[in-house]
Amino acid sequence: MIKVGIIGGAGYTAGELIRLLINHPEAEITFVNSQSNAGHKISDVHGGLLGDTDLEFTDQLPLDTIDVLFFCMGHGDTRRFLESHTLPEGLKVIDLSMDYRLKDESHDFVYGLPELNRRATCSAQHVANPGCFATAIQLALLPLAKHLMLNDDVMVTAITGSTGAGVKPQATSHFSWRDNNLSVYKAFQHQHVPEIKQSILQLQQSFDHEIDFIPVRGDFPRGIFAMVTVKTKMEIEELYRIFTDYYEDDSFTHVVRENIDLKQVVNTNKCLLHLEKHGDKLLIISCIDNLLKGASGTAVHNMNLMFNLEEKVGLQLKPSAF
Repeated sequence: MIKVGIIGGAGYTAGELIRLLINHPEAEITFVNSQSNAGHKISDVHGGLLGDTDLEFTDQLPLDTIDVLFFCMGHGDTRRFLESHTLPEGLKVIDLSMDYRLKDESHDFVYGLPELNRRATCSAQHVANPGCFATAIQLALLPLAKHLMLNDDVMVTAITGSTGAGVKPQATSHFSWRDNNLSVYKAFQHQHVPEIKQSILQLQQSFDHEIDFIPVRGDFPRGIFAMVTVKTKMEIEELYRIFTDYYEDDSFTHVVRENIDLKQVVNTNKCLLHLEKHGDKLLIISCIDNLLKGASGTAVHNMNLMFNLEEKVGLQLKPSAF
């Protein structure tokens, strides 16, 4: 049994991570650290877990009792923690912040997108979980990058649910503002673009173009609906073959010919990809649940890989019928 610790247990991604792990047949949560909620039941904060667990938050860090440590803290907090604490030798780490997603000589974290770095993740001690937008957009582009087909600017518009803004209330996440509303934010300068470019360059070193990304706040709680446009003269049948071949051995990414919608992936760890050709333009539609495939589901997927488990264990989730 894999002994698990979680630091930063009060947010949406932590709640989903806890939900997945308490139902995981090969994992056992040893502690969930939250300074502000220490002594309170986890179900007092994550109401959907009422009746599923009697665990309480703690302000203690019994790191020598666990096999893997998940960080669900804000950006910058994981790096500060690791710089001020010494972890037990051999303890595996999965970080859901953006602190270690970009490669540099200061760390040994593997970028944990399984569809790109599965082999490296299997042998890694430290894994940086991808961003939610980055996951949806990369999965739309990786097969093209592998075949050196990204030879122009990439256009992306992607709509995200309100949970993408985190659990802390903000002016743009209140129901009265978000309901029946849409808005653009961080146009052309979203923080996930560098990690997307890093992954594309891993497969296509010649890529030297812009990713023109327009993020949109949606009026729904969870999910990402990404529309990616690139130029290519390749016929649609050959494009479908390239995408299907790339994801042939992947458990959660599915290439489908029918048009897709967001409800097909919400509450699952799936990514659905649909292709359409319009003249020399290729439209790739990519749908994921931002809290699962875009965060906690991939974190558990990475844990499964790191501990040599079958990768779908604990992640066979089904969407709602409505």
